[in-house]
Amino acid sequence: MISPVSSILVNKYGSRPVVIAGGLLCCLGMILASFSNSVVQLYITVGFIGGLGLAFNLQPALTIIGKYFYRKRPVANGLAMAGSPVFLSTLAPFNQFLSNTYGWKGSFLILGAIFLNACVAGALMRPLGPKQTASPSKNKIGIKEESLGSEKIHKKKSLAQKINHYLDFSLFKHRGFLIYLSGNVIMFLGFFAPVIFLAPYAKDQGIDEYSAAFLLSVMAFVDMFARPSIGLVANSKYVRPRIQYFFSLAILFTGVCHLLCPLAKNYSSLVVYAAFFGFGFGSVSSVLFETLMDLVGAPRFSSAVGLVTIVECGPVLLGPPLAGKLVDVTGKYQYMYMSCGAIVVVASIWLLIGNAINYRLLAKERKKEQASKNDAQLRESRESEPLSKPTQDVIVKDAKAQDSPSERETNI
Repeated sequence: MISPVSSILVNKYGSRPVVIAGGLLCCLGMILASFSNSVVQLYITVGFIGGLGLAFNLQPALTIIGKYFYRKRPVANGLAMAGSPVFLSTLAPFNQFLSNTYGWKGSFLILGAIFLNACVAGALMRPLGPKQTASPSKNKIGIKEESLGSEKIHKKKSLAQKINHYLDFSLFKHRGFLIYLSGNVIMFLGFFAPVIFLAPYAKDQGIDEYSAAFLLSVMAFVDMFARPSIGLVANSKYVRPRIQYFFSLAILFTGVCHLLCPLAKNYSSLVVYAAFFGFGFGSVSSVLFETLMDLVGAPRFSSAVGLVTIVECGPVLLGPPLAGKLVDVTGKYQYMYMSCGAIVVVASIWLLIGNAINYRLLAKERKKEQASKNDAQLRESRESEPLSKPTQDVIVKDAKAQDSPSERETNI
């Protein structure tokens, strides 16, 4: 929910101060949580303050990649996103170790100290490009007039225009952005529930809790290697020009994995499913933001991420509870996995069709634009012809006028 605020701050102040502020907020939330005495206080400290800091860390980290890289941007995105499964695979045992050794209060203090490393990461996000400075002018009257005029224009701006200056709402008129956003809204309804219910589903199949928890580790391990490798594939000359199709196929692969999950009847087959699911999850995650940057460009990416995140909060929050309700009603996890798989497959088909239409329309628009440029150049060349090239009759008359007097007498 705080992502649009983070986008506004990034557009105004840059990535470095926002990431440093996010790291300080995360640290503050963890430290205050160590002094909490109730669940409500934990909601405020860990949930609100810590969540605010994490939101301030995500937006600038994604935005700065688009400013640092262009040729190898998909690889950079894949490597940056690979940190998430690494932390996911190690967080549960590490947190358990801290809790057993130092208690829950000590573990919160240590986690707060770890979050301070975000400040170091933010300090490394060097802004690019020289700062724009006003050119010196000797005319002081002109400077005063320009400053007064800018003040008048600034006063005339409405609140909506000021907000739109930092958060680009014109993206909702962008055809490719709307296709991407609608497809993601459908996808996220069934994207995260299979991860949450993977261990309970294994327990329901009669597998012990340690082996069931190991399935998440298998998924995270495969995900960790899938993200950079898929980013490398997405950066190839064959995939990058049509990376929207690649994103749709990755979603389709993940949906098919969920549809086939009910066929897993023993632990070995569940391990295979977890491996394929980790590969599909990593494939989607590695190009999730690269496709958005490909659509809107790096300058508008920060605003696009903020708007996408605030819209996607709905399906992300509704998906797991609806999946749990389906399990409660039917009493079986198989129907939940089939429903989630069907939703993800529908999202992939929607994106495939939408991107195909968008690519065709873009090609037509480019042809029309090129034709209009050619017509304009042809008109300019026709208009300049009488001025640059004299006609044949004028040339003949000028030649006769330049005849010598002797030649005229001879002709007479």
